[in-house]
Amino acid sequence: MIQELSYIGVASPRAQDWRKYGTGLLGAKLSPDGPDGAIRLAVDDVNYRIAVHPGKVDEFLYAGWAMANESDLHSFAAHLDRSGIMLHDGNPDLLAERQVAELVWFTDPWGTRHEISWGKASTPLSFTPGRVMRGGFVTGDQGLGHIVLQVPNIEEANKFYVDVLGFRLSDRITNDQFTVRFYHVNGRHHSLALAEYPGHVGFNHLMLEVECMDDLGRLIDLLDSHDTEVMQTLGRHTNDLMTSIYIGSPSGLQIEYGFGGLTVDDLSWVARTYNQPSYWGHKRPAETSKRVPGIIRPLTAAPSAP
Repeated sequence: MIQELSYIGVASPRAQDWRKYGTGLLGAKLSPDGPDGAIRLAVDDVNYRIAVHPGKVDEFLYAGWAMANESDLHSFAAHLDRSGIMLHDGNPDLLAERQVAELVWFTDPWGTRHEISWGKASTPLSFTPGRVMRGGFVTGDQGLGHIVLQVPNIEEANKFYVDVLGFRLSDRITNDQFTVRFYHVNGRHHSLALAEYPGHVGFNHLMLEVECMDDLGRLIDLLDSHDTEVMQTLGRHTNDLMTSIYIGSPSGLQIEYGFGGLTVDDLSWVARTYNQPSYWGHKRPAETSKRVPGIIRPLTAAPSAP
């Protein structure tokens, strides 16, 4: 089974802006650039978890999911093959770039690329935040954080991600405006969420969770000096109990920056349905409320090759 969200990659014509944004605002550590000049960011002792590749347009390139070990990877790859998924092995250059021991990749039914790997490189006691922080990021056995993908049909997507990939439903939020399903693979309330957007596919946001509320507050204080838009104001979610703010980035995608997320235990967890996403807050300011958040493309548009 998939154990964690291990890393993500996006492309952007403003990749260089992530050097300051990722470190001075988010608090990530700047890692050595990738072979194509990608800006790489670490949020723990894993050498890097976020890669922003140079590109002509803002684009979500891949999500990297980690298995516990090589045996689990081989078993899962065999399962995917039996399920009719076209798999591609990682060549030596790709393994070196991603800094993993072994990797296979495939695309979902709408062209979103997923990479399954084990053995991502880590350097003990290497993480130092890019700005003053009281603590660090919540990672460990919960992985990088969570991502939200936008899909044209949530029921079809649910069948693929649950029945084929093995994600486990945490809960869902449904009302007249949107339908979102949330899935876990470890103790984190969700490592993946799927939001329905008919006729489109895309990447809404990456969530980073900090260990201390003060580090969330400090980010809010720094927004003006980094000329960063608030996409949703500070609020608290109904389902995962995260207190968070959503902010813009140099590359289209949103960052949810939060504290205090709920953990789940499969032995006792019961999935619920909620009709609203937040107890309070998470309001969209007027200047950003009319824009579709995230990196979105029409379903007919082909993604670029990572």
